[in-house]
Amino acid sequence: MGKFQRVFVIVLDSLGFGAMPDAEQYGDSNVDTIGHIAEKMQLHIPNLQKLGAANIRPINGVASVTEPLAKVTKLCEKSHGKDTMTGHWEMMGLYITKPFKTFTDTGFPSELIAELEKQTGRKIIGNKSCSGTVILDELGEEEINEGHLIVYTSADSVLQICGNEETMGLDALYHYCEIARELTMRDEWKVGRVIARPYVGKKRGEFVRTSNRHDYALKPFGRTALNALKDAGLDVISVGKIFDIFDGEGLTESNKSKSSVHGMEQTIDIAKRNFKGLCFTNLVDFDAL
Repeated sequence: MGKFQRVFVIVLDSLGFGAMPDAEQYGDSNVDTIGHIAEKMQLHIPNLQKLGAANIRPINGVASVTEPLAKVTKLCEKSHGKDTMTGHWEMMGLYITKPFKTFTDTGFPSELIAELEKQTGRKIIGNKSCSGTVILDELGEEEINEGHLIVYTSADSVLQICGNEETMGLDALYHYCEIARELTMRDEWKVGRVIARPYVGKKRGEFVRTSNRHDYALKPFGRTALNALKDAGLDVISVGKIFDIFDGEGLTESNKSKSSVHGMEQTIDIAKRNFKGLCFTNLVDFDAL
C-alpha cells in the first residue's frame, strides 16, 4: 500500500454540505443539511472545525481555521443517481451510468403491491414516500391491531417495510423483506435496497425505531477497490451499513453498528489493532430524528 499501511474512510452519511449542480434533476432543491441545522441551533463541532469543515463552505456559528488539520475540498459525484449505493460504489471506483428506479411521486405499482400481499399474506398499507417516524405515527397502530404491513419509500431507490418487534417479530419482518427483495429484482421494479425498519411501542407517540435495521442491497455491478484490496491479501474491514451497501463483496470483516456513536467507538477500537489495509465506516444518523 505504498506509504500507508492503513487507510480509514469514514462517511458522515447524509450530512450534506449543500446541493450539487444537478440536484433538481433528482427532485431536490435548497438541500443543505449542515446549513439548515446551523440556522436553527448553535453547532458545537470542535473536531470537524479543526479538520476544516467551515473552510469547505461557511457554516453559521462555526469559524474557519487558518491551518486545518485536513486537506479539504468539495467533490461532485460523477455517477448518475443520488442514493447511498451509487455514492459509496463510486467512492470505491465503480461508475454507475443508469440511476436506480425511484417511486417517490407515485408509490409502488399496484402489480408489485398485489404480489407482495399474496406472498406475505398481509394487506399492504402506506405505499407512499414518507418519513419513517411520521408513517409509524400514522399507521403503526393499524399495523399492530389489524396485522397489516407498512410499506413505504423515500427520495432514494428504496422499498422499506416496518415491523413491530414485539408483535410481528424480527424473523417475520426479515422474511417479508427477503420476499420483497426477490420481487424487486425485476427490471421494472428494481430498487437499490429493501430495508427492514423494526420498531417497538404500542401506540402513536410512543413508537421508536430500533437498531435491528437490515438492508437488502443489490450486489455491485462490477469489481470495486474493496475486491482489489481483498484479492491482494489485505484486510478490508467494514463498520456500520457498509456490508449491506456492498452486499458483503470485497470485505474480510464486518461490524454492525447500533448508532453513529457506536460506529465511531468501533472504529477507534479497530484503530488500536494491528491490521494492514482499509477500514471503511458509515455513520448513518445525521438526517434522522
